[in-house]
Amino acid sequence: MQPNPRIRHDLTLLMVFLVIVVVSGFSPRSRVDWALENLLVLLLVGTLVAVSRRFRLSATSVTLVFAFLCVHELGAHYTYSLVPYEHWSSAWFGFSVEQASGVHRNHYDRLVHLSYGLLLAYPVREVLRRLTPLRGFWLFFVTLNIMLSTSAVYELVEWIGGAFLGNDTAKAFVGAQNDPWDSQKDMAIAVAGAIASLSLVSLRGMLQKQPVTTACRKKHNLWQ
Repeated sequence: MQPNPRIRHDLTLLMVFLVIVVVSGFSPRSRVDWALENLLVLLLVGTLVAVSRRFRLSATSVTLVFAFLCVHELGAHYTYSLVPYEHWSSAWFGFSVEQASGVHRNHYDRLVHLSYGLLLAYPVREVLRRLTPLRGFWLFFVTLNIMLSTSAVYELVEWIGGAFLGNDTAKAFVGAQNDPWDSQKDMAIAVAGAIASLSLVSLRGMLQKQPVTTACRKKHNLWQ
């Protein structure tokens, strides 16, 4: 009997991700920070596994979650503010990201927050679409608000964790890099990613439902 392709897909990504977590745990820059960064990750993965028999996300959503977690794990290994992408770009491609962009700050944490909105808005939208009667604009709006509120919760976790840890571990966990507006920028870029993702989904829905005979149908499902 051939295994279900969907189950095989999910199990493959799960196994690959667990290997990535184990590898990222070898000689991380900060063992405490690595453990803290993975607490919420393991909670998310554990929840998805626990409910998978009764509520299985689509292959697209599972793949997007997997992609986001991989981006996160790289930051967990090095700590967000010390991911050496500048060194990699210079060694592999012969140019400096900082000189090319004119930015003299490690922006890997910004990439992770952008990825959070860009990659996880679709799975959140799927959950709401399947479990609630929300459709159209309200589905878009509530999904966007969930992305913003969860981003805010994570910033609160960073604040509480940083206050508890103190010293260098707190700096690694918070990753503000002396930017007084770091939390606000992180939330803003996550929302920007979510808006981009949800807008693409809405545009796809509009194109798929574009009427060919009845002009009045153009007014419907603009946010679907």
